[in-house]
Amino acid sequence: MPQMAPISWLTLFTLFSLIFILFNIMNYYNYSPTPPSYSLESKITPSPLNWKW
Repeated sequence: MPQMAPISWLTLFTLFSLIFILFNIMNYYNYSPTPPSYSLESKITPSPLNWKW
């Protein structure tokens, strides 16, 4: 089985590294969070604390 030359390993490493970096950059700038929707029905009502000692 023939072996690959070291320059081929170097080009493969740089190719996959560049693809990985570009993929991460694209995902970082494509992220668009949705703002939370506030509704009046979902208000948190505090319950009274009845401590029974």
